[in-house]
Amino acid sequence: MSGRWMAAVVMVAALVGSGCSVQEKKSSNGNEDVKIETPLGGMKVKTNDSVVVSDIGIAAYPGATVVKQDKDNGAADVDMSFGGFHLGVKAVSYLTPDSQEKVLAFYRKELSRYGDVIECKGVTVVGKPTKTSDGLTCENDNHISVRDKAGSSETELKTGSKSHQRIVALEPEQGGTKIGLVLLDLPKDKKESN
Repeated sequence: MSGRWMAAVVMVAALVGSGCSVQEKKSSNGNEDVKIETPLGGMKVKTNDSVVVSDIGIAAYPGATVVKQDKDNGAADVDMSFGGFHLGVKAVSYLTPDSQEKVLAFYRKELSRYGDVIECKGVTVVGKPTKTSDGLTCENDNHISVRDKAGSSETELKTGSKSHQRIVALEPEQGGTKIGLVLLDLPKDKKESN
């Protein structure tokens, strides 16, 4: 786990104060699990590539390689629960020499098993449908984005609802395509029924 993650974990633990426990497990292959428990709730962070990929429920693109960040693994599973608040993010990045169009076609079919799939360029919808049957749109209704660069040329495919979404983010890189697979579980909006 990078120093940034560890610093964040330690800060959360310090803010909560007494009654807090922090557990860290490191495996020989570089996977790391951190668990923080407090009287108010807790947080878990895991970095096992294969476990995160299977939990996301989106197939890895054939032949793509996991993108590692510095010495960290290429995947992360963050789960925070404090009272009625729950936020879960599972993410992994891949790189393939294939074109963005080919990767887009693969993931459009892959995501369709979860329902309607929308294509987004920023907050603008591309084609039809313009929203999923569960009300998910290209707008950042919950102010969360998987984009890491302002003005990037990233395309996203999304399926699900505002509180439970699967996202595939695609961006040209190194003559091929960088792929981000994300499963988001966000706090439900009071207006949201599911």
